[in-house]
Amino acid sequence: MAAAARFFTRGAHSKLSLVAVGGGGGAHCSFGAALLNASPTCNSRTKTQRRHAAHFTFQPDPVPTQYGPTQKMNLFQSITSALDNTLAADPTAVIFGEDVAFGGVFRCTVGLRDKYGKDRVFNTPLCEQGIVGFGIGAAVAGATAIAEIQFADYIYPAFDQIVNEAAKYRYRSGNLFDCGNLTIRAPWGCVGHGSLYHSQSPEAFFAHCPGIKVVIPRSPVQAKGLLLSCIADQNPCIFFEPKILYRAAVEQVPMESYTIPLSQAEVLEEGSDVTLVAWGTQACADERKENNLRGVKGAKPSPHDPCAEGSGKHGPRETGGVMRGHRSTDHPALGCGYRLQVGGENWPFAHQPRGPNNRRLCF
Repeated sequence: MAAAARFFTRGAHSKLSLVAVGGGGGAHCSFGAALLNASPTCNSRTKTQRRHAAHFTFQPDPVPTQYGPTQKMNLFQSITSALDNTLAADPTAVIFGEDVAFGGVFRCTVGLRDKYGKDRVFNTPLCEQGIVGFGIGAAVAGATAIAEIQFADYIYPAFDQIVNEAAKYRYRSGNLFDCGNLTIRAPWGCVGHGSLYHSQSPEAFFAHCPGIKVVIPRSPVQAKGLLLSCIADQNPCIFFEPKILYRAAVEQVPMESYTIPLSQAEVLEEGSDVTLVAWGTQACADERKENNLRGVKGAKPSPHDPCAEGSGKHGPRETGGVMRGHRSTDHPALGCGYRLQVGGENWPFAHQPRGPNNRRLCF
């Protein structure tokens, strides 16, 4: 990691490639901190300076024009807008979870109970296993079930319901029944003061399980489109929402319903030297600017498949290297599995010199 970081920071003439998976004012960024710590001048900086330098400013994307009129929204408001669109269009849709009736701790469901009634937006007991179990039953019965886990850190009591019931429901019945109408939302990632039960990034646990899709957006526009795609998808989905972006990320978001494909990469910026792979907060474009990453190629692989078409799967063949950044433990996190899969498929190219600098493939 440090060697790759030194490679990235070697000078302005380096051209890089960024890949963002599925998908940040101020936000902590572990990837930015890693690059900072690799700098030879890092030790001369005070802890306060280092902490400040590990923040970045969210840079909005250009205003989308293909989805109709837009409105200024932060990320949590874009989530509310997506849920509002769903409840308005689908009379079977229900939203439930701890404290969602009054708007939730992050205000993502504010006003929806008053607008659609207490039978469609309602609180549940403090029981994550029960929340997901109820959602599975509702989805199997034909409802569009949108469950909220108050924090991603609290999702573990529901682990069995998700990986052994929801993920396998279609398989165990030979496709006679399924709970594809189930979407599970949860605030995700750290904000710098959440401590151990409000800071975790558990996506790797679920991304290794066939039968469910795991999605993490990087911006308000992406959040609304991807959430609506999850709700419409015929497979159960877990939608992790970077809570540090709830208010920090602001964009012009389309007011009407729209979807963003779940299985296509998003190229954020073109480059030629290395492919960066990231998702959620790590994919924020301004991060590479603050760390002097020049000419970065950005592709956002599928939000639930880091090796989706057009992502980092074949990127190393084009750029000669790949680096992944994620907000989780180093091993065995999702980036570790990505590194093994991409490295295995591109290994024949690792020993072939590439480009005018005669570089070899590097992971």
